[in-house]
Amino acid sequence: MSASFGLAADEYMAQRPTGDPVLRLYTYRSHCALIGRFQRLDAEVHREYCDQAGIALNRRATGGGAILMGRDQLGLAITIPAGHQAARPEDVRELFRRYSRGLTEGLATLGIDASFHRKNDLEVGGRKLAGMGFYFDKSGGLLFHTSLLVDLDVPLMLRVLKTPFEKISDKEIATVADRMTTVRRECGNEISLDDVRQAIRQGFQKALQLELIPEGFSEAERTGIGHLEKARYATPEWIDQTTRISESFGYSRVKTPGGLLEVHLTLTGNVTKAVYLTGDFFAQETRVAEVERQLKRVPVTSEAVALALEPFYRDGDSALPGVPRERLVRAVVTAAEAGGGTTGGSIPKGCFVAGAAS
Repeated sequence: MSASFGLAADEYMAQRPTGDPVLRLYTYRSHCALIGRFQRLDAEVHREYCDQAGIALNRRATGGGAILMGRDQLGLAITIPAGHQAARPEDVRELFRRYSRGLTEGLATLGIDASFHRKNDLEVGGRKLAGMGFYFDKSGGLLFHTSLLVDLDVPLMLRVLKTPFEKISDKEIATVADRMTTVRRECGNEISLDDVRQAIRQGFQKALQLELIPEGFSEAERTGIGHLEKARYATPEWIDQTTRISESFGYSRVKTPGGLLEVHLTLTGNVTKAVYLTGDFFAQETRVAEVERQLKRVPVTSEAVALALEPFYRDGDSALPGVPRERLVRAVVTAAEAGGGTTGGSIPKGCFVAGAAS
């Protein structure tokens, strides 16, 4: 389906006052770039390239980061109408745990040991396989979003989405590819998207102990989705809306006893949004990825960065051998300063939204 119709369908089904919860498993036409509810389009994607390549652009109702979607990425949406009397924990992390179980159960049938980590990621061996997000409609309806990487064209993703890297080289492609994984990579074969879809369907039946009944949109639902698509998701006012929080890129390089350390980062105001560590130091790839994730959504002050890194330096410099914590902290702060970061306070943007759309 098109990005505008699919996003409108997700929100519309969450807005229904009554009805059964719905699990949707779908794909978007190749390709489209979707940004999170609070992001600025021009800060997240290379618009000129997307226009030239015919890549659709749109904005989700859920928060989180920009993603590339197409025939090899399985979109998933759970919608629960406001009138449905399902228990809803106040703890958002518990909601992520609850609805990620269907994914982990389904992937387990394919021999993939995935688990929920950090804020909103599904990981395999320290590598990201899926990102998750929530949206709470003003009426009380709930929308859970997931993008599952069955496969991924990393060079294309780097051309579409803006990253801290100044150029797209084999080194940068390998850096990003090492931090992510796909279903096909974990399975070791070219498993079809439909087989993955059926595995996830079965996983949710098992995790939630229910029977899923195949059903299409009713005529009334299609009409309502079409109205919402036309009024919101097909309009530049929705797609191009801006935020007062600026975004920038930063880079620094520092020598350490363990080798050369390079820090590439993206800032939202004075808070890190994405961090990549490269260089000729020696460390396990999964540990590097863990450090990078720990440094996300951290204010760029020496104190805040040092505190975020504390779990990795309780036993010396075991996370990045030969890279002292003070050198890493300084490299991050220097990169932030190069990108225009300040030392004031700011609030990181979340991965879920409460009644943001109207």
